[in-house]
Amino acid sequence: MGILKKIWPYSFVNKNGVAGLVINVIIQLVIGIVLGFVIGLLAGIPIVGILVGLVCGLLDLYITVGIVLSFLDYFKVIK
Repeated sequence: MGILKKIWPYSFVNKNGVAGLVINVIIQLVIGIVLGFVIGLLAGIPIVGILVGLVCGLLDLYITVGIVLSFLDYFKVIK
């Protein structure tokens, strides 16, 4: 559990009930959308496009796991 809190620290900070959970998820989605847009712009560069595509996939995975951990922490499935 300590490793999860070190890798995804923002997923475990919702202490304000449902409002905190919703704000947490919205912030993570907005960060993912903004970074996805920036990565999408960089993907047009021919050589860099392959590396940027891999980073985008990892970023999407990181955001998705962070949102899932936020819900699991809120519902006290993980402690």
